[in-house]
Amino acid sequence: MVALVLLPGAVRAQEVPVYKFAVDVDLVELHVTVLDEKDRPVSGLKKEHFKILENRVVQPISLFKHEDIPVSLGLVIDNSRSIEPRKQRLDAAALSFVRKSNPEDETFIIHFDDTARIAQNFTASVSDLETTLAGVKPYGQTAIYDALHLALDKMTEAKHNKKAVLLITDGVDNVSAKTLEETVEKVKRDRVAVYVVGLLSLSGGLQAEQSMIRIADASGGRAYFPQNVDEARTTMERIARDLREQYTLGYLPTNPNRDGAWRSVRVEITPPAGFPQKLNANYRHGYYGPEK
Repeated sequence: MVALVLLPGAVRAQEVPVYKFAVDVDLVELHVTVLDEKDRPVSGLKKEHFKILENRVVQPISLFKHEDIPVSLGLVIDNSRSIEPRKQRLDAAALSFVRKSNPEDETFIIHFDDTARIAQNFTASVSDLETTLAGVKPYGQTAIYDALHLALDKMTEAKHNKKAVLLITDGVDNVSAKTLEETVEKVKRDRVAVYVVGLLSLSGGLQAEQSMIRIADASGGRAYFPQNVDEARTTMERIARDLREQYTLGYLPTNPNRDGAWRSVRVEITPPAGFPQKLNANYRHGYYGPEK
């Protein structure tokens, strides 16, 4: 018979070991929309046709996908008084956007007027979205910046890595507690693409347009300014198409510094023979690096 003597610490040694998996949190993902001169998506490009530069230094591409991956979406919809004559048709356009997106997407809705509020939590049910859109009556003024801050905060609950916000508005922000500068800074820090569909009035339209372009560009999204509701619907369907056609590129930065500094990013495309030689790429043009 063998006697087993437990010395101090021996019990601890017999405990089930804890395995730790190394997760590389420094991977930078870029979702790149590639369009030809007629604004049509370009498919068929390969990894070797792309080059990524971070602060002008070429980065080795470690992730490349061109497939329709699910997206976590936020519909941020103007509910101010001025939207009332077009509300039903814009709601229908927003639903068309969802229907033309990936069926595995999850979507939430934020309405804004004097204030911004979550009207519908993440859902994959189009009927839930339809009920939510139909259940509000336009009121008050236009808190665009507050609504975008709320939407970006809500995205922390998203289950998909790819995230986008569709902002639908017809005016200039006139009541938000947040400022334009604060909003631009937030979209630079949060990796969520913001797409804007702005049906802007002549009164304040130029100011609103410039603000929306700044926000969309900083996020890696894009701002559109259709002239009427029919054009708005076509634009939303185009955004849904572009999201489904994006290339996903990823790289591990060669810069080892963990100083939280801003890093500029540029994507260059060299199309092969037989492809349009003038291509436009839309993507996030930088990010804040990791911190210690």
